[in-house]
Amino acid sequence: MLEEVERWLSTRSWSVTDRPLHQLTAAKRTTGSTVSVVLPALNEEETVGAIVAAVRHDLMLRVPLVDEIVVVDSGSSDRTSEVAAAAGARVVHRDDILPRLPPVPGKGEVLWRSLLVTSGDIVCFVDADLREFSSDFVTGIVGPLLTDPGVALVKAMYDRPLTVSDGSASGRTAAGQGGRVTELMARPLLNMHWPQLAGFVQPLGGEYAARRSLLERLPFPVGYGVELGMLVDALHLVGLDALAQVDVGVRRHRHQDGQALGRMSAAIYRTAQLRLARGHLVRPALTQFERGEDGFVPRTHPVDTQERPPMVELAEYRSRRVA
Repeated sequence: MLEEVERWLSTRSWSVTDRPLHQLTAAKRTTGSTVSVVLPALNEEETVGAIVAAVRHDLMLRVPLVDEIVVVDSGSSDRTSEVAAAAGARVVHRDDILPRLPPVPGKGEVLWRSLLVTSGDIVCFVDADLREFSSDFVTGIVGPLLTDPGVALVKAMYDRPLTVSDGSASGRTAAGQGGRVTELMARPLLNMHWPQLAGFVQPLGGEYAARRSLLERLPFPVGYGVELGMLVDALHLVGLDALAQVDVGVRRHRHQDGQALGRMSAAIYRTAQLRLARGHLVRPALTQFERGEDGFVPRTHPVDTQERPPMVELAEYRSRRVA
């Protein structure tokens, strides 16, 4: 590991307990900073309500840390929107944001558009499929941004247990085995090509917070590559010392099957490839195989090949800031 990274780990890696809630609220009053929490959601009716309710109760009603909770629904066919609204979130539908630009599928697309419908100086992203959610996820990653003006982006780090089927109703939990795409794809890429980022425990984690002044200057890969792309681009834009991570405990969520992980890996590799060479993809597709009645059947999926420009380049965003 680079000496620079070892130093970074000792100065930019913290625990959620390092910044008590009263310290954060005092810093918020002193700085006048506002905080937006954004949940990108697609068919998450089982979990989104509990997350919204916890943030609202703990960080809006009990203490005034969060100024708004926005759920951006990217086309759910279940009751995600209704459940989120009932729990206290402002729900915005992806297709209603920037209607002149037809939306494309993908998590990064939703995060990018969320900048147009939020107002916080600090934007905190939280995945909507978390189970046993604690508001520590929010306080942990928002804390350094409120208390240290030199920090621009904070990732959550945590254990990710994997539930393995063992014939029982709940399955068996395998400790530390949840981040499969991280370990097999993202971590090798970062260590080989961006070794300054080798200290991040969860580089692909969906829980992170950043200053709007940084987010609005970043391009957003529209799909699964958004977290890796954002981390690499932020490194080049603001430097390693402006990046940090906070230990928030354990993250429990729904796990993807192997083929979905393959598609995620392809998108992440493509994101890295573009940042390494800004080159042309010879074949932006991934073929996987499923067993059918007559043997294995090939299924070819397109790999995300589109990125949204930095939000600050859009006239609609600039005019909203002036207004």
